[in-house]
Amino acid sequence: IKTTAVRKGDEYVINGGKMWITSGSQADWMCLLANTSEGPPHQNKSLICLPMNLPGIHVAKKINKLGMRSSDTTQIFFEDVRVPCKNLIGEEGKGFTYQMLQFQEERLWGVATALTAMETIIQETIEYTGQRKVFGQPVLHNQTVHFRLAELASEVELLRSLLHRAVALYVEGNDVTKFASMAKLKAGRLTREVTDSCLQFWGGMGFTSEVLVSRFYRDLRLMSIGGGTDETMLSIICKYMDILPRK
Repeated sequence: IKTTAVRKGDEYVINGGKMWITSGSQADWMCLLANTSEGPPHQNKSLICLPMNLPGIHVAKKINKLGMRSSDTTQIFFEDVRVPCKNLIGEEGKGFTYQMLQFQEERLWGVATALTAMETIIQETIEYTGQRKVFGQPVLHNQTVHFRLAELASEVELLRSLLHRAVALYVEGNDVTKFASMAKLKAGRLTREVTDSCLQFWGGMGFTSEVLVSRFYRDLRLMSIGGGTDETMLSIICKYMDILPRK
């Protein structure tokens, strides 16, 4: 986060660049996190509502991605972009705090979205393996297949319970950073496990782009990266458990 927004009169003058911006080529405005002072890194950033039609904003390219291909992701550069100071969101210097607070909701939403996808994959795999025959019997009749699907369904339900607990606590006004991070970590790893296991049961068809399981195999890989990597989630959990080594 090296982009700067320097106050000059009633405007901020913005210079720098951003990577991995979702909908960057079609958005009307962006919520920009930029350095507005020279202070400590957690206290010198601010959020600014930035219209995308201003002079000096250059959408450099759409990024070619493994999955989520229906959603454009871009690299953007800013060159002396001027925006009114009234476009500041909240208080100056509080941008990092605001960004961290919204992550609780973003991560819980991500988990809820992944649950629906995993349910769909498991159900479609049950239907497909029930119809596809190998050596004269449906693939689903093999114990290794129906046992594995039962294990995956059980894991999905356990994750759902954690999500419900975290959301209930959040609605009551509690800090659920630890539980949200645990759920996000588990969702990222479980989506990989579910999509990989189910794709295997589809055989050669699973390796084509014609079936939903192959798309989810690509798309859901983002769960362990977007909104905070697995490693970031582990660090947050360790911090709340008071086992993270101090510098």
